[in-house]
Parts: sequence; C-alpha cells; structure tokens
Amino acid sequence: MKNLLLLFFLVFTEICVAQITGKVIDQNGEAVPFVNIYLKNTYVGTTSNTEGVYQLDYENTGETTVVFKFLGFKTLEKQVNITSFPYELNVTLEEETTSLNEVIVRSWENPAMRVIRKAIEYRKQNLEKIEAYTADFYSRGLWKIQNAPEKILGQEVGDLGGGLDSTRSGIIYLSETISKIKYQKPDNFYENITASKVSGQDNGFSVNSAEEADFNFYENTININTDLISPIANYALNYYEYKLEGIFYDENQKLINKIEVLPKRVNDPVFSGYIYIVEDDWEIYGVELKTTGKAVKIPPLNDLIFKQNYSYNPTEDFWVKLSQTIDFDWKIFGISGDGRFTASYSNYEFHPRFDEKTFTKEILKVERDANKKDSLYWEEVRPVPLTLEEQEDYTKKDSIQERKNSKVYKDSIDQVNNKFKLTSPIFGYTHQNSHQNNYWGFSGPIGGIHYNTVQGWKGNVDVFYRQDNEEKKTYWRSSVNLDYGLSEERFRAYATFFKKFNNFSKPYLSISSGVKKEEYNDTDALPLLINDITTLFFQRNYLKLYEKVFTEVAYSQEVVNGVRMSGQLSYEKRNPLFNNEDYVIIPHDDKVFTSNNPLAPNDFTNAAIEEHQLAKFTFGSRINFGQEYLNYPDEKYNIPSDKFPTLFVNYEKGFASNNTNYHYDLLKIAATQQLDFKNKGDFDYFISAGKFFGADRISFVDYQHFRGNQTRLNLNSDSRRFNLLPYYALSTNQEYAQLHAEHSFDGWVLGKIPLVRKLNFNLVLGYHGLATTHNQAYNEINIGLKNIGIGKFRFLRVDYVKPYFGGWQDGAFVFGFSL
Repeated sequence: MKNLLLLFFLVFTEICVAQITGKVIDQNGEAVPFVNIYLKNTYVGTTSNTEGVYQLDYENTGETTVVFKFLGFKTLEKQVNITSFPYELNVTLEEETTSLNEVIVRSWENPAMRVIRKAIEYRKQNLEKIEAYTADFYSRGLWKIQNAPEKILGQEVGDLGGGLDSTRSGIIYLSETISKIKYQKPDNFYENITASKVSGQDNGFSVNSAEEADFNFYENTININTDLISPIANYALNYYEYKLEGIFYDENQKLINKIEVLPKRVNDPVFSGYIYIVEDDWEIYGVELKTTGKAVKIPPLNDLIFKQNYSYNPTEDFWVKLSQTIDFDWKIFGISGDGRFTASYSNYEFHPRFDEKTFTKEILKVERDANKKDSLYWEEVRPVPLTLEEQEDYTKKDSIQERKNSKVYKDSIDQVNNKFKLTSPIFGYTHQNSHQNNYWGFSGPIGGIHYNTVQGWKGNVDVFYRQDNEEKKTYWRSSVNLDYGLSEERFRAYATFFKKFNNFSKPYLSISSGVKKEEYNDTDALPLLINDITTLFFQRNYLKLYEKVFTEVAYSQEVVNGVRMSGQLSYEKRNPLFNNEDYVIIPHDDKVFTSNNPLAPNDFTNAAIEEHQLAKFTFGSRINFGQEYLNYPDEKYNIPSDKFPTLFVNYEKGFASNNTNYHYDLLKIAATQQLDFKNKGDFDYFISAGKFFGADRISFVDYQHFRGNQTRLNLNSDSRRFNLLPYYALSTNQEYAQLHAEHSFDGWVLGKIPLVRKLNFNLVLGYHGLATTHNQAYNEINIGLKNIGIGKFRFLRVDYVKPYFGGWQDGAFVFGFSL
C-alpha cells in the first residue's frame, strides 16, 4: 500500500509540475483570452482561457522559445531557460498597430480590392494546399441563460440541472471534448474522441466535435443553418465591399493586410468584420467576422462572432489554423443568454501514413470510457485551463448529480410530480418511477376531441405503460387506445406493444390488435384539426372513414449501414361506415355535406366498399447511399449523404380474402434528395412510381391514394404533396408516377431587389406532377414567399398555386408555416 501511495504521489507530482504556466495581460493589465501559446516552430501549444490563464504541457529543461499570438496584438516571442517545473511565465501583449504609410494608393483603385482579388484568385489553390494531416483537437462549449422564467406555457422550468442562481441566471451547459483527428483531401475526415465531459452528467457525451467546428473560409460558403458567403468566395464581390484598415508585419516579417468586410445588403447571408490576408501568399492570417440571426435564419439568435488564428509553417509553406472561438448571444420571450465554443488544434503531422482502412463510413468514434475520466485525468490533459466560474459549475453540478441519482431524491421528486391534480382527468396524467425507469398514465381526453360527420363529436384516450433501459437506451411500451363517437354511439379499442431492442441497428417490433377507424386516404393528407375547422365552420367534410378490425405484426431493422428493411403482416376485416351527424356551427345555405363515400359523394345509401377480409404482407427497404455514421458507446447516429438520393423500394401483397377479386400485388419505388446550391438556395425533390398486378377489382381501401389538399392550408409547408388536388380525384389501382420538386432561393433573388430585400422574404418555386393510367396528367406550379412575419417571429408562408389538368384551372393562395 505504501508503494502504491508513493507511486501515486510521484505521478501526481509529475502531472502538476511538467508545465509552463502563467497569465497573459494587455498594457492596461486586463486579461487577454484565447491567446495562442506554442513552442516556436512546433504545433505543441495551448490557448489562454477567458481569464488570460494558460498552462502548456512541456517536460524538457533548457532553452526554448514560447510564442504568444492573437489577433489585434503584436506576436510576442519569449526565449526562456527552464531549469525546473512548474515554470511560470507571465507576459504582457502590446496592441498591434496598423499603418497605411507603405500602401501605394491610386485615386482610381480601392487598395483593399487588389488584395481581395488575389485572395479570391488563389482561394482554391490555398484550399487544396494541405493534402493530409493528423492533429489533436480540444473543444469546450459553454451556454449561459439570464432571466429564466419559472414556467413556460404552464410547465415548470426548474433549475435546469442546478445551473441557475437566485436571479434565475447561470450556466446551463458546459462540456469538453478531447480527440484525435485525421484528414485527407478532398473530404476524408475521421475523429476519435478519447475524452468527453458534460457538467452534471456523468454518463453524458459532449456535442462538441472537430467536424462540427470546421468552418473553413476558403470554401465559397460556410453552412450554419444556411449557406453564408465567405468574404473570399468566387462571387464575394457581389455581396461585399472592402476597406483596407492597414498593414503590419508578423514575427516572420510577412506583411499582413487587415481588411474590413462590409456587406452590401444587410439581409444577405453574409459576414461583417475583419479578414487578415498575407501578402504574396494570399492566405488567411486570421478572421474576426460576425453574422446575425437574421442572416442564418435563426430569429432568436442575435450575433454569431467567429475568431480564427493561423500560424505559418515554413517547412510546408502554408498557414494552419491554431484556434477558433465562436461567441453567440440570443433573446426570445424576454429570456436571453450567450455562449461560446472554443476549439484548439495542436500536434499537427502533415505527412501521415494512411491506408485503405483509415477512412470508412465511420467518421466519428467515441471511446467506451471517454466519459469516465476523472478530474485528475482532465487536469493532466486539458490544454485550456478552466475559469473559476467553470470550476465552480463542475463542482456544484457534480455534487447535485450525485444527490439527484440517489433513490431518496428520485422518490421525493416523483412524489411531487405524481400528484393527481384536479385537471388531470382533462389534460392527462403520468405516474413515473424514476428509480426503476418506468412510467404509466393516460393522455388528456381534451386533446383527443374532434368532430367528423361519421362519429359526430368523438373522444380519444391513450392508456400506456413504458419501461426504459437507461444503460442500453432501449425501451418497450404497451398501450390501449380508446375511441368513442357520440353520434355513432360506437366504442372502439385497440392495443399495441412496441419494443426497441438496441440503439445501433435499431430493431423495432410492433404488435397491434383491435378495432379502429381509418381514413381511405392513408397518406396523412388531412390533419384532424383542419377537418374539424372545415366541417364545423365551412360545411366541408373531407374526412372519409371505414372501420378496420385487425391484427398486425411489424418489424424493422438496419441490416447493414445505410440499408434498413421492414416487414409487416396483418389480417384485416374492413367494414363500411356512413354519416351519422350533420351539425355545423356556421351553416351555409349553398352547401351540403357529402356522403362518406369518396367514390360517390352524393350517394348516401351505398358505401365505397363492401364488408370483407384481407391479409396483407408488406416488405420494404430504405437505402441511403454513401451514408456515414457517428459511433457512440450507446448509439449509432446515421448521417445520410446529400450526394446521393435516398431510395425506397416496397412490395405489397393482398391475399387470403373472402373475395379473391381483392387479391393483388403492388410494387413501388421512390427516391428523394435535397441538393445544396450554396448561395443560390436549396432544391429538393421526391419522385415515386408504382404498378399494380391483378388489381382490377380490388377494394378501394387498397388503391394508391395521393397527398392532396382541398383546404387552402399546408401547415407544415410539406413540399411532397399537392396543393389543390382533391383527395380522391386520381386514386388508382393501375400504374402511376408522381414528382414533387421545390427550390428555395434563400434571398438569392429577392435580396437583390431594392426595398423588397428589406422585408427579408425568401422566394420559393415549385412543381408537382402526377400521371395515372386512364387519366390526364395533373400538374401544379407554385410561387411563394416564406420567412414572413414580424421581428424574430417569421414562421409564415404563402404560395400562389396554379393547376393544369386538361387545361389551366383556377389558381388559389395556400397558407402555411415555414420552420
């Protein structure tokens, strides 16, 4: 035991002392944060924290040179002779002064344009200079909140994991990541996360990763929810004006041009601030650029500020990114906050030996014990010291978490949350056992109240039980759905069992049985709330229902990366239904309800189907070509590739019916893809086709129906539906093909029109086409505006739609939300 204690003491002592430590201040004595500190002519380095404190791991005694570098300050080289550790080195940085004295200014030329044009000319060449590398990566994420409310929409906010103080302000997220990264041009990238820490979550994994932090201003665009235009993009001169602020020389006696970047139009997806360009090399020395929430189309966000620092490698003759900080602040509903993501790169190796197994579809792997590292480990490897505020957050939340993980605490919280309230029978109730990870309850009847002409007013309640396995991230759930129609005087119920087996291939098993009502059009074309409104206020009953008595088993699983297969077997008894109610809130003398027969809306005697039974088998596959994935110890996250379409292939068979006319086979294929056209917006399409075999006299239930719309509302702005096609006008049991395509220009068009661009609307163009056997082709074109609203609340969209069906039909406006 004594030997173990001695060994521990020696190791701990070595960890503590084998460092160069100190503080960086300016000439006014203020701390300078995020300074790059590294050994000269190496990539062994670190970054100072927000308090200016740094610690640089270094074990060799003797003479060495430590470089201190940060935008806005003169680079400082300190030659030191280290005789023992820890070695304290405090420094003061002088502000960098820029001058225009050496700049030859011609009256006809903006001197900044010469530099920018050269940077644009050499942009692609500089982008491709680095062919491959390995490096160590460190990232820290910090989110703060101010004035957090006690409740939001009646729901308790709580203390957000112990992050709030008495003023309802504080740190709500603090995390760190340490990883090793590998890169090979043009786009091979792999990251191995060896350590991950989230304050207050001993089982959590940080969301910080090197690829997520890779914002490269040599690219034409930088994607942050939308594509922002780089100040040195090929087409940057269409978006920016430039001003040469001044020049200075760095420690390598290279001339640096400090250029102010000025957007021509504030609502464009652009940056403002400064970019530093190296004369003759035309590479980036550093950036201090800001964008806005309006530019990235995230209304609650105010500002997003990027700072990047680069270092020159004389051996390779290129400049390499050493550090990056991203600061942001936001405000919505009177709640505000800010945060920062800090990234540090070190120990670059530019001639690694990669083989064919180095880069696969796995682009990130988190080591199994990455979130199990103790505080001693982090003290040893953390390149950027914690601030006092961050230290206190870790200490406080780790203590709170230990308490919150105890059975006593969980039981006490459950006791409060599990109280049955006076409003519970209306809004629902959930009883939770946090210690055993299970809960049961029922949904609120008020949420299940709807109206249709078959049932009249109807209520729906879901009674459920769920058991979670927190360690494996799996669960099973059983439920019973209860449905009653007042006018129909009919009670229906069905039960469902659902199980998720693992969190990697994600196998799902579902077993259901009972009685339920179904819509003939099974494409979710008509939301129940919209049908309530059109029926009660406009006397338009679009919902057409039948009854299904059924037993169904379904299973799905990813069989190999990118390929998910599913199967379903069911036996159904289908019964026709008829209208039982004609109540309306606002009657219209010129309108009457239609029957529940979508084939004959004026026939109130005969139904669209006869009572019959049928067995159905469905086999489907979804193929994501080129799919990459993130490999966490408890989950696999799939990243579909936008380079290829996602393909769907499905086969459906109807058999074992009491009427052999209802037997059929159906083969369907579909593809969808979203294409990023950078500053010109996004284009997405969905194309599908199908063919029935032996289906001339099948039940109308089994026809192929399409996502039509007769309400003038498209609430989720779904581009894969028709805007004005009646729900059952072209339903078919033959061949069909449909295409939906839409392009969102994201300001590329309207942003160039004076006055109009101030509205910050986005133009949308779309096409929707459908071809079915024995029918004329149906086509729609739509032109619309999205991002409509006031201030930060810009969620509305409006389209004008013009259909063509044997000739041009009347057009109409369609309204919706754009999120």
